[in-house]
Amino acid sequence: MTALALPGFVNAHSHAFQRALRGGTGADFWSWRDGMMALAGSLTVGELRAEYAQVYREMLDNGYTAVGEFHYLGLAEAHAAADAAAEAGIDLVLLLACYLRGGIARFRQESVADYLDQLEQLRAAGVRVGVAPHSVRACPADALRELGRYASEHDLPLHVHADEQPREIDECLAEHGRRPIELLADTGCLGPRSVIVHATHADGNELDLLASSGSCICVCPTTEASLGDGFLPVERVRHRGIRLCIGSDSNVRLDPLEELRELEGIGRRQGGRRGVIPLGDLLEIGSSDGAAALGLDAWAETFVDLAHPQLRGVADDGVYECLVFSCSSDVFRKTSVQ
Repeated sequence: MTALALPGFVNAHSHAFQRALRGGTGADFWSWRDGMMALAGSLTVGELRAEYAQVYREMLDNGYTAVGEFHYLGLAEAHAAADAAAEAGIDLVLLLACYLRGGIARFRQESVADYLDQLEQLRAAGVRVGVAPHSVRACPADALRELGRYASEHDLPLHVHADEQPREIDECLAEHGRRPIELLADTGCLGPRSVIVHATHADGNELDLLASSGSCICVCPTTEASLGDGFLPVERVRHRGIRLCIGSDSNVRLDPLEELRELEGIGRRQGGRRGVIPLGDLLEIGSSDGAAALGLDAWAETFVDLAHPQLRGVADDGVYECLVFSCSSDVFRKTSVQ
């Protein structure tokens, strides 16, 4: 046997166009964000479609076989993302972002009704979708209530950025008198189909809310490192039994093994011990838990090249451990033959 079949890795949170910014500069998250918005405003639909297709092909080459595209660049561009995914051959869930204030004009809808009309157009075109209030910055509380209700009524996943940056928390406290995840709980946006992206600075009460509601956290370690976001409190999350999945987010790296290795590495650094997340759990976080977060029942396999130099001399019973803790995604291939 020269190839090992695995459930494909699932990238539950991607902004594909941001791949163009990899290695870009900025003193902090907010200055990087300014550059991201300038890029977002400059790209044509055709340019975006070509970039999406290329990034999705790279994901497939590196072991991801399904992706949740958290999309906030417009309706025509959302259709372009779906077309690009079909061309590349990756399973896509289009997480159309509701963006009602802030950002740039290209990001925004006029109202929740306008947003839901766009979502329905995508659904009518056969695109798998999820509800995605961008953040508590971009969606007022009344909009969050409508979006939470719609997602529940239509049995759709709901994904939202929250607690990525301390400034975001401070602004939410000033406006609403509560922290972002507390606001999401109060507006009906938490539940078994809800995914909180990042939760980097969530406090104990917010983590309790995630645990009691059955919500999931999508952790994006390579992006969170790149942008200086901070560290997910891994042991506190695991202690509460909160579900996890992974995302490549800004796509500074496209390597599910690196995301999983860094997730465990954060836990080891925080706790001063190894094996914070068991190997089998890590593999499920990277695959089936990500699929569940996107509402996918089936997605394609990926294949490990057992003849790859990175696996040289590894015993059969050590392949999985070596894969997660030693290998890069160069070991993957898209078929069982080569």
